[in-house]
Amino acid sequence: MSARQTTPDFTRPALAPGLLGAIALVAFLAVIGDDGWFTVARFVIAILALIMLVFAVQAKQWWWLPPLAAIAVLWNPVLPIDLPLVGWQIAHGVGAIVFVASGLLIKVHR
Repeated sequence: MSARQTTPDFTRPALAPGLLGAIALVAFLAVIGDDGWFTVARFVIAILALIMLVFAVQAKQWWWLPPLAAIAVLWNPVLPIDLPLVGWQIAHGVGAIVFVASGLLIKVHR
């Protein structure tokens, strides 16, 4: 018996930034309210969301654009949006779910 290696019909280019985004959202829960570190968190999360947007467009999976754009806007460091602590905690949880789900489901055909 010979082991045949087949190349998959698709790739998941958004998986790495999706997992990084989810890890960042969970890690940065600790710095909500700290202006310095939370600004760094805003940059990291917004940039990863924009990278994911590009992959969603490449895959022609338009339904991922609104949630990823919402993440990019909410964590935008240039025009920051202020939420209460509970609002940020909920947003971090929902954002992590969106990052992981989109990272797993955005597929680009070869």
